[in-house]
Amino acid sequence: MNLFRFCSGLKVLGYFMILLVVAVVGVSYYAVVVSTWWPILIRSDHGALSALAALIIFVFHFLLIMLLWSYFTTVFTDPGSVPEYFRREMGGGDSLEAGTSTDQGAFGSLGYCTKCRNVKPPRCHHCSVCQRCVLKMDHHCVWIVNCVGARNYKFFLLFLFYTFLETMLDVIVLLPSFIEFFSQAIKHSSSPGKLASLVLAFVLNLAFVLSLLCFVVMHLSLLSSNTTSVEMHEKNGEVRWKYDLGKKKNFEEVSPFVFIIP
Repeated sequence: MNLFRFCSGLKVLGYFMILLVVAVVGVSYYAVVVSTWWPILIRSDHGALSALAALIIFVFHFLLIMLLWSYFTTVFTDPGSVPEYFRREMGGGDSLEAGTSTDQGAFGSLGYCTKCRNVKPPRCHHCSVCQRCVLKMDHHCVWIVNCVGARNYKFFLLFLFYTFLETMLDVIVLLPSFIEFFSQAIKHSSSPGKLASLVLAFVLNLAFVLSLLCFVVMHLSLLSSNTTSVEMHEKNGEVRWKYDLGKKKNFEEVSPFVFIIP
């Protein structure tokens, strides 16, 4: 039984994940800005607290803009695919059609994908969800309804980075209100809707920040050795990974903290 034929259903799930991201952003925005810090900002009797509220709201909106920019850029950027005419231009001929590999000079040993019926350059893998080969494929991410590959890996890293900072900020600024929630719940001094949004936003952001911390650490480790998630299982305990150019050049190759493509 070929389980990969069900992979196309993950694309449908991915569209719901985009709505979930928007929903989490909306709940967090209501809890942090509308319910908690904006009322403090507009009150003139708070003084220093109002200045803190202005700073928090500014940083929140900056991180939110960068988060959404990097997220939707990752969603809509093609991760990189092998052109259909690539096989003809490289002159693989009948040997590639037969499924053998061929030496192509600077391109190294080129494989052949029987599903795409095209050559497969090094570090290229076939995605069963997208139904195509992806250049320097890292993984298929259901959260972005797209593969993470050569062309959008930088934006994916930025998305992880800004989401981690945003959720961390939300957890920190909502923590006092979350602690106060218990006393207010007993006194019934706040509306149920406000309390529910506050607790939901805090719990969701705490869950995201803990999981994102693991992802950020993992991808920084992979980036430092120029390794993809797929290639983690291909290294086979090699002392030095064949694509490792050194930490500095590995980071420069991806340039994760450059906002605009050079």
